[in-house]
Amino acid sequence: MQTDTIVILAIIGLAAGILGGFVGIGGGLIIVPALIFFLGMTQFQAQGTSLAMMLPPIGILAVMNYAKSDNLNWKFAAILAVTFIIGGYFGSKLSLSLSPVLVKRSFGIIMLIAALKLIFNK
Repeated sequence: MQTDTIVILAIIGLAAGILGGFVGIGGGLIIVPALIFFLGMTQFQAQGTSLAMMLPPIGILAVMNYAKSDNLNWKFAAILAVTFIIGGYFGSKLSLSLSPVLVKRSFGIIMLIAALKLIFNK
């Protein structure tokens, strides 16, 4: 695996972890689109890899289906999982240091941006 790919995966994992800890989002909203846009994965590969990263809380059965259909990258999922944990720690610390209103508005803005990208990107 190339160093730049590892760096991109670490950044995605940290960003998703921070946002997960900050406003409770991560896999579907951050990791899947980032894997598609920055690493050129297919939608199914990104979904499978994101699920593998979150295997313990999501469940092994869904991941097994993606693995059987060869739509999962275990190495990417491992790097994302480690950096997601680190990001989640710092994101939650940040969130708890701010007012609930600011966190709620931040969440709304993130959701709006994601929705607009999904609607208007091909």
